[in-house]
Amino acid sequence: MSNGTSVMGKMGSKKVHIRCRRCGHHSYHVREKRCSHCGYPAPKLRSYRWAKAK
Repeated sequence: MSNGTSVMGKMGSKKVHIRCRRCGHHSYHVREKRCSHCGYPAPKLRSYRWAKAK
C-alpha cells in the first residue's frame, strides 16, 4: 500500500557500514562494496584537495 516512510523505518536494523580492511575506519559500505574514507577496493587512495586539513 505505502512505500514511503513506514518502509524506510524498517531499515534501521541493518548494518550499512563496517570496518574497512585497508584503512581501519568504520566506513566500508556493505551493499555498495566501497569504503567512503579510502575508496577501497580502488587501487589509489581516495583523496580530494578540498578535504585536505590546513
